[in-house]
Amino acid sequence: MTIGGSTSAKELAAIRPFAAAPAITAAERAERIDRARALTAQAGADALLVHTGASLDYFTGIPWGASERMVALLLPVNGTPRIICPAFERGTLEADLTIAADLLLWEEDADPTALVRDALPGGATLAVDPLLPFAWGQKLARHGLTLTDGAPAIDGCRMVKSPAELALLQSAKDMTLAVQAAAARILRPGILASEVVRFIDDAHRAIGGGPSYFCIVQFGRATAFPHGLPGDRALNEGELVLIDTGCRVGGYHSDITRTYAFGPVADEVRAIWDIEHTAQAAAFAAAAPGVPCEAVDAAARAVLVREGLGPDYRLPGLPHRTGHGIGMSIHEPAYLVRGDRTPLQPGMCFSNEPMIVVPDRFGIRLEDHFHVTETGAAWFTQPQPSIDRPFG
Repeated sequence: MTIGGSTSAKELAAIRPFAAAPAITAAERAERIDRARALTAQAGADALLVHTGASLDYFTGIPWGASERMVALLLPVNGTPRIICPAFERGTLEADLTIAADLLLWEEDADPTALVRDALPGGATLAVDPLLPFAWGQKLARHGLTLTDGAPAIDGCRMVKSPAELALLQSAKDMTLAVQAAAARILRPGILASEVVRFIDDAHRAIGGGPSYFCIVQFGRATAFPHGLPGDRALNEGELVLIDTGCRVGGYHSDITRTYAFGPVADEVRAIWDIEHTAQAAAFAAAAPGVPCEAVDAAARAVLVREGLGPDYRLPGLPHRTGHGIGMSIHEPAYLVRGDRTPLQPGMCFSNEPMIVVPDRFGIRLEDHFHVTETGAAWFTQPQPSIDRPFG
């Protein structure tokens, strides 16, 4: 795959939509509900309260964002699931809902937390989504409910992906890798980062991934800042290009970073790129069932320390964790970072991005994702081969 030599118009005209993996079925959502009930019971709770956002979408198919109005799933260990929702939203709710559930509707002048209280026996223990607003938790406690952490039930379901989820993640990542390759071909001296961002968004839409979920395009010195610098920059010959972007397919995310040379770059830059490439490979090699998450982070950092970088979060070196879980949220548990001792299980999915930063000069991030298998790990996308060949 080349760097430069094409135009946005040519590349967009050449894109053909990808055939995405099938959507999550009603049967799979029912299995998720059953699993959440079992984990809630194991935690000693009578019910689980799931807040609006990715977790509500995961269990019910309701793709709503959080607001000041309570929309939530109340899932008793025994009994019918219940959806708490403003009464005026009923029609939209029913159009989105993909599971069988009773509706607990509330008017604008009512207290929706009272509906939770009334649906449970007195003194019940309620496992609460950790993303539920604190003020609502206070109200639930004042209603006489005992609150406990709902993360073991919610994350216990979401961390391990099914074959259908892996297929949707694969679709999203395949789309973004193709868009990344097209973006490399439109580069030219003087192109603005904003032009590349617009192209990537258009390309994600054309290929079937909808709009870009996010897009970071940085040139030269700006690559030394993990999430870039404000402002719009023009690309110069002899600079590094760092592009980090992703889309969503069926609610599941991609998140891929490539860092490569636009023209000749210094030997020091090439040497650091090689260290980054080795660190990414070491993290991947360390991933296997039963291995704690923090051991994967440690494997990447050990490469850097051997090369005189770091240690820990010192710069030049790796200023953040090696990776994050990914699924219906761009960042979700578990995390490849010291202190996270969650044992890896088949079906867990992670980014692998042990970025190296040389302060105020340049940074190199190579980010691909893998899923844990029965025997080790498997890449969703193949890592970048070299600093001059970002896509093989």
